[in-house]
Amino acid sequence: QVQLVESGGGTVQPGGSLRLSCATSGFTFAFYAMGWFRQAPGKEREGLLCISSTYEPTYYSDSVKGRFTIARDKVNNMVYLQMDYMKPEDTAYYYCATDLVPHCYEDHAPRGSWGQGVQVTVSP
Repeated sequence: QVQLVESGGGTVQPGGSLRLSCATSGFTFAFYAMGWFRQAPGKEREGLLCISSTYEPTYYSDSVKGRFTIARDKVNNMVYLQMDYMKPEDTAYYYCATDLVPHCYEDHAPRGSWGQGVQVTVSP
């Protein structure tokens, strides 16, 4: 059973940084792509990034290019979202996810299984 547990959320000032972590279990992490998406109140889900089983990143949102990066640790079965130069519009609930496939899709972030999410607030 896929289990994903996000952590590292909180409040940060504009221009600041946060690193989100996602602990995974219940599947063979090294074989599958992992991704992050977010959802703000009243808005649709927004796919952000994906990292394939071979460490290739894919971006789905122009708004985070150059500011957010994704990484994975196959030893500890973790995936990370590093967020820099944050903006108030980054305020949302953030989720890690997987579709249990090795590659990243061209047009959407993983969305089959996801964790409980963490709140990220960017505010002065």
